[in-house]
Amino acid sequence: MQDITVASFNVKNLIGPDQEYYRFQTYTPEEYAWKADWMADQLLALDADVVGFQEIFDEAPLQAVIDEATRRSDILNDAAQPDQTKKYRKKAIFRRLESGGYHGASLAFAPNVADAGIPGERRPGVAVLSRLGFAGAPEIIQDLPAPLVIPFAPLRGLDGGDAGQFTLKRLSRPILKVRIAMGGQVVTVFNCHLKSKLGEYITPTGAAFAPEADLTTYDPLGRAMGSLRAAVRRMAEAWVLRQAIVTELNAGHPVIAMGDYNDGEHAVSSEIIAGERPFKNYSWMLRHDAEHRADRYTAEENEQITEAVERVRLRSAEKLFVRKSLRDMVYTSAFGGVFESIDQIWLSRHFDPDNAARIGDMTYFSVLNDHLTDGSHPEAPYNKLASDHGQIMAHLRLR
Repeated sequence: MQDITVASFNVKNLIGPDQEYYRFQTYTPEEYAWKADWMADQLLALDADVVGFQEIFDEAPLQAVIDEATRRSDILNDAAQPDQTKKYRKKAIFRRLESGGYHGASLAFAPNVADAGIPGERRPGVAVLSRLGFAGAPEIIQDLPAPLVIPFAPLRGLDGGDAGQFTLKRLSRPILKVRIAMGGQVVTVFNCHLKSKLGEYITPTGAAFAPEADLTTYDPLGRAMGSLRAAVRRMAEAWVLRQAIVTELNAGHPVIAMGDYNDGEHAVSSEIIAGERPFKNYSWMLRHDAEHRADRYTAEENEQITEAVERVRLRSAEKLFVRKSLRDMVYTSAFGGVFESIDQIWLSRHFDPDNAARIGDMTYFSVLNDHLTDGSHPEAPYNKLASDHGQIMAHLRLR
């Protein structure tokens, strides 16, 4: 057996000091030092074997944080681990207290292809850190080889015609795909950061800003349209991730999908990524080609359909934990009095406790969220230096 921990960490805008990442937003050297110090402590506390990072503008500051966490890990081990002269050095408690550090770990960084390095107009990427290395070269999904065209069907009662379509050519942020050897298996890990709920507003040609951005002339319909654009883009990006996940599952590869989904577990975008849940009994359901009211799927077809759905469905690590522990205390985001989990880790059937052929079990689920403050409160600026996201971690035991 092999125990492995997999974590997701939205760091909130990691970039070096005195660099304008968004308009008028920079870190002073002191602010950057505080943020890097906080991140190193969080990484040390997680002590995860695999970490997916979001909101990384440049690789160098992230590597510096990893190196600092490793340095602190070495200091902790020197102080807390018995040397060879101690008879009690083999006690289980010291194995539990040992910090892993990241000596020799592999880091894959996926920069955002929309980031031209222009001050004030930067765009963040994602990264994956692995103590277990990578099996093969990491892959980045952002510019689509062929545009994703989503046509809409005419509504009933209308005489056909063009019902419109949505076309996606590039993801707002990259999806990083890596393969990692775990317990004799090679598991495909996806790290993503889907489009946020912030509205998308279009700046007219020659204008300095979008009309909806001027809150002194508040435009409720324009603002609502901006939210709609963001939601449609997020759901389309979720489908692109789903397509990549299904491809891996069809190839027989176990899958872990994690990151900042910018939506809760039951949002449409999350359900697209996870796949639909099977109906309780398809034998009750009217057939797709029914010719009379008694045309239902057979018992054999019910089993076939259920297996087809279950085989490619992902499971929420958080909900597996809630089911296991009979508790529900997880949240990774707080704003305006709403506490929810928008950072998620999803597992393929290979880790489902109800699957007799599973390759491993999730034994625990951790969340570090004590640093979160409600973004509607005056103390929220603290989140500029820490993060406005909690960190989550799935504890897996591979067979």
